[in-house]
Amino acid sequence: MRNVIGFIALSLAVACGSPDQFVASPKLVAQERIASRFASIEVADISLPAYAARDEITANDGDLLVLSDTLWADEPTRAMTLALTRHLAEITGRRVASEPWPFDGFASGRVEVRVEDLSVVADRLRISGQYYVVDLDGRGRDHAHLFELSTPVADGAPASVAQARAQLLVDLATRIARDGL
Repeated sequence: MRNVIGFIALSLAVACGSPDQFVASPKLVAQERIASRFASIEVADISLPAYAARDEITANDGDLLVLSDTLWADEPTRAMTLALTRHLAEITGRRVASEPWPFDGFASGRVEVRVEDLSVVADRLRISGQYYVVDLDGRGRDHAHLFELSTPVADGAPASVAQARAQLLVDLATRIARDGL
């Protein structure tokens, strides 16, 4: 009986702890319009480094990676893939969807993004990696491009990191549309 009472007391203490705080990335709208040679585009899940795929919002403190007590409102890979997909659709005006392709037939192009680094350094959020554009119609128009982008972070607050990440995804979608699609 004593063990049961102790277990209940411990459960109540844990349950009464501070609730998790979640931050969603704001939904920005891409303003630029760029024509695409692809009629439809599939976007693969963005590949992120392990630290950037965590639920906790991370930042750098000098050479150390630190986790905040605030969590992303959506799993980072999913949220970033959906945002990139939405921005590519806004920019190109084409039918764009994340994998798996939900429409009949096949997409005519595919975009894959592999992120090497996504971190806050000083007062900027930086993203670098490589993206691939694959011509699924087999016309030999495949491309691979390196990218490195950054944008200011207003302060170290998780909401500022979320705002900066949202802006970087607009910038990355614009770069992909201009140089690869």
